[in-house]
Amino acid sequence: MKIALHSRKLEKERSGFLMSAINEILNRKEFELMISDGLALYLENIEPELCNSVPVFNSTEQLRGVDFMISIGGDGTLLQALTYVQELEIPIVGVNAGRLGFLASIQRENFSNTLDALINGFFSIEERTMLTLVSDREDLFGGIKFGLNEFTILKRDTSSMIVVHTYLNGEYLNSYWADGLIVSTPSGSTGYSLSVGGPVVIPGSENFIISPVCPHNLNVRPLIISDKSVISFEIEGRSKNFLVSLDSRSEAVDASIELAVKKCPFKAKLVNVGGGEKFLDTLRKKLNWGLDNRNPMS
Repeated sequence: MKIALHSRKLEKERSGFLMSAINEILNRKEFELMISDGLALYLENIEPELCNSVPVFNSTEQLRGVDFMISIGGDGTLLQALTYVQELEIPIVGVNAGRLGFLASIQRENFSNTLDALINGFFSIEERTMLTLVSDREDLFGGIKFGLNEFTILKRDTSSMIVVHTYLNGEYLNSYWADGLIVSTPSGSTGYSLSVGGPVVIPGSENFIISPVCPHNLNVRPLIISDKSVISFEIEGRSKNFLVSLDSRSEAVDASIELAVKKCPFKAKLVNVGGGEKFLDTLRKKLNWGLDNRNPMS
């Protein structure tokens, strides 16, 4: 079974787990391991011999034939892993060595059991909808124009608001006078969108959420739409440059750029095993939903 592993620099108390996880994979005869170039760069300083003995990948094409991608870190690390996987739809095993872990839901103490589950086929795969950016700039985001969580337009280098004229399937929706605008997937509804007052949407709901960032008009509220919609934008502002982001990747653009987002033709596939937390469990545990000493269920 061919395993690709991605991680990045972890806090000191978590880096020991990363090394033990790598050694456990290498010591199991069922696995053939390769590591990402980002992980190799980190390991060069602490385990240089390992980098010389394990194949390193730096492109999607090199991942053909891989059975699973293991991401060790937080949700941000898993989002990075997706930029390697892209349209190959390799199932991703998200091992949480971070904090919240909505996407990376498998706890460190369950890592060995997770490897057993992969070998024996005791797992399920959850498909998550992603969005893709359509633009007249082909080089934007290095050509990796998709995101699992959200697409965002933000003001830059000025205290002045921007105006984002927004259209659904070519029909005018609204002009948002705000610091920015977020289009989120259900997976991203617990991220940036939630922090600006957007709703939590259950994965698999086949929706996008449009959420303004600090809108000038207080009667403007987040809007849930079908993920079959194409959302296009025209941007105005005193500054001629703005920021656009896909998940944790951001770039500066000028107002002349053409931007639209729609449902991505491929999906993220997340592996669930017995030791992983389910989405609703994570909501209650990590967001303290229903936390009340008077409530025996909390």
